[in-house]
Amino acid sequence: MAGFIVLAILVVIVVMLVSMYNGLVQLRVRCDSAWSDIDVQLKRRHDLIPNLVETVKGYAAHEKGTFENIAKFRSQAMQATSPADKAAAENQLTGALKSLFAVAENYPELKASDEFTQLQGSLSQTEDSIQNSRRYYNAVVRDLNTKIQSFPTNILAGMFNFTPRQFFEIAEPTDREPVQVKF
Repeated sequence: MAGFIVLAILVVIVVMLVSMYNGLVQLRVRCDSAWSDIDVQLKRRHDLIPNLVETVKGYAAHEKGTFENIAKFRSQAMQATSPADKAAAENQLTGALKSLFAVAENYPELKASDEFTQLQGSLSQTEDSIQNSRRYYNAVVRDLNTKIQSFPTNILAGMFNFTPRQFFEIAEPTDREPVQVKF
């Protein structure tokens, strides 16, 4: 009888350990998937930017510094890998895009262009998707980091090298405002 009790306790412990491990793995996979979603949306944004720049360039060719900044920050954003580096690079790119739209404000014929209007709409949708992807990623990271630091899961997480993830954060308070793409 005592053997059955010990066996039952061992089975319960093994089931709990397996459940905790599987929970950690599930959250890690969800983090990777959420990060991939952010990457997809940022790639879409990066693909739209050259078209937008070329459209504006046709109307405001003398704004060379703005175009060079966008190209430089786009390149940096595409090369960044970690959430912190990517967030910093994307913040710089967002600032450069704000400058581009400020330039576009001075050209009524540009604002009336169908191509520019379509690009604006696409960029606006992409910005919304990026915001949603960031929010989801940060929620999954929060859940994973909480589980990694909570007892008794923290013991298992340490044994299997589960490490906390970085949030995708915005550095500057002014960067929390979305890029204005409406005219």
